[in-house]
Formats: sequence, structure tokens, C-alpha cells
Amino acid sequence: MLQVRLGLSQRRACQIVGQHRSTQRHDPLAPDPDSGIRARVRRFAARHPRCGYRKAHAILVSEGYRINRKKVQRLWREEGLRVPQKKRKRARVSESTMPADRLVAEHPDHVWALDFQFDVTVRGKILKILHVVDEFTRESLSDLVAYSIDADAVVACLDKIVGRRGRRPDSIRMDNGPELTATALRDWCRFSGAGTSCIDPGSPWQNPWVESYGSRMRDELLSIEQFESLLEAQILVADWREEYNDYRPHSALGMLTPTEFARRWREEHPPELS
Repeated sequence: MLQVRLGLSQRRACQIVGQHRSTQRHDPLAPDPDSGIRARVRRFAARHPRCGYRKAHAILVSEGYRINRKKVQRLWREEGLRVPQKKRKRARVSESTMPADRLVAEHPDHVWALDFQFDVTVRGKILKILHVVDEFTRESLSDLVAYSIDADAVVACLDKIVGRRGRRPDSIRMDNGPELTATALRDWCRFSGAGTSCIDPGSPWQNPWVESYGSRMRDELLSIEQFESLLEAQILVADWREEYNDYRPHSALGMLTPTEFARRWREEHPPELS
């Protein structure tokens, strides 16, 4: 007003009224109409760090906000929000005393192969099956069926097989699953004198005999039968295993059953007396 009526400069007018000149050059900022939405988006991102703007938009709409997805995307970017990259999980690789590609079974109980397979009951309960196969005779030594099988259960299963057969394996071939790389199984192998042959991560073809056995069980039993309970699964798996070992001829064994092949081999190769 002083500048207009008295023709004063801006500097002189500000000196007279005691006002800083910057206030004359500052354009007032309008309030952000999206401040509430921005705050809600930030709270959502803090609580759900693995969710992106699409899920944030769905939540906002469910809460009554009338906003489209593109606007949420723009606000998401302006706030500098992003979904952090997934960290690669640490691979647990067990130590091998014999490379998997060089270990070939030469007699019964030379190499036992271990692997897991999964199925589900009609009620949605997950079943876990531990396969133990003698690679030379193709015998199924055990099919442990349970809701959960940890390293201690694997060791207990191996102890039962050894107690039944009276012999320990020279080597065990297995993958790098957490149950098979645990300290309990490593200690069992060390105390029993069994070597370990761990296949490379993501290389099931390096454990072919137990993989083949598992695929046969999947094709002939697990893909056909519906299990009402754990007990029913245990009974049917045990019946199928008995048929596989004792009644069905194996083409790789000269059309002998695994049990018959093992019996004949031991008759032809009696243990040497020391």
C-alpha cells in the first residue's frame, strides 16, 4: 500500500513497517489436499513392507477412499516408497566325503539313498514321506510317513534299519535339505563310519535311484489314493512297499524282485571268514 500511494520502494516500505522483504516475495503454499492419503499410504507401507501400491489402493478403497490406482501409484512414488528386494536365502550345503558323480554302488549296503516326498490328506493335512533305498539291490529299506520328520526322526529311522538288517551303509547319498544337513545326521554318519555323498543343490538327477522309486510311488499310489488319515497313509504305503520289494520284478535286476536279487547276490558272494 505504501508503494502504491507514496511511491516508495519495496526496501523503504519494509523498513518503515518493520517487515522483512522476503515476506513480500513468498508465495503462500496451498494446503496439500492429499496429505491424509499420503499419511495413510506411509502407514500402510510401514506395516506391510512386502506389499506394493496395488494392494495399498485396494485397502484404501475398502476403507472408503474414492481414489483410483494411478493416483495411489503417483503418491507412492512421490513418497519414495518401494518394496525392498527379496534377499536370497542362504543355502545350507553339507560336506561330502565322496563326490556324488563318482559314487557307484557295488554291493548291498554300499550306498543308501535318502529323499523326501509330500502328499496331503483329504482334510488338507500335509504328509511327509522319507524314502530310504539301497542303490545296489533297489530295495526300499523304509518309507517313514508322518506329519513332520526332522533330523532326529531321520536318525531314528536309520537306526531301525540298521537294527533290522544288522549292517550299516558304507555311504549315504542325499540332497541338501535342512533335515539332512543337520548336526544330528552328520554325527550319526561320523559315529557309524558311513560316508556322505551330497548332491549339488538343484540337481535331483544326481540321486536317480531314490528319485525313480519316488516317482513310481507317486504314479502308482499317491496320485491314485486319497488318504483319510495318517494311519491310512502309513498302511497303504507299507502295503505298496511290500509289493514293490517282494512281488514286482525289476527290469534293471534281470526281472527279479529286489528282495530276490539281494538274496541271490548274498548266496553267490558269501562273507569271507577272517
